[in-house]
Amino acid sequence: MQKQRLLWAVIAAFTLLALSGCGKDDPAPVPPKTKTELISSASWKFSAATVGGTDVSALLQACQKDNTMVFVAAGTGTLDEGTTKCNAGDPQTSPFTWSFQGGETQLFISATLFAGGSSTFTLVNLTEAQLVLSQSIIVGGSPQTAVVTFIH
Repeated sequence: MQKQRLLWAVIAAFTLLALSGCGKDDPAPVPPKTKTELISSASWKFSAATVGGTDVSALLQACQKDNTMVFVAAGTGTLDEGTTKCNAGDPQTSPFTWSFQGGETQLFISATLFAGGSSTFTLVNLTEAQLVLSQSIIVGGSPQTAVVTFIH
């Protein structure tokens, strides 16, 4: 009788050990997206702009606010004028090239996004939903920081 109980106890322990080892493995963690993957995931449209901390979004024309940018992972892209153009003679789309610089802390865009600005922006924030760029501009003879936010 003692032997039967011992045998059943051994069989039960073995079964529990065997079953506990058959569970599914945890899925491998998904690596975070690279900045190139984030910027090229969808088109970007204007959301907001500040200069020196003051919201200047209302000063931009509607024909500028409806423009979109598409970044392609290979370092090319397209600017689209949107539904309204500031100048009817402008093409609907224009190609550009782009690249990250300075250890991916800056973004170079060959197209002029804003009059008086340069082609190199400081990358303030880049997520799946938001692209925030800044650059120093001269306003009234003094340097100011312009910050532009784009969203999907």
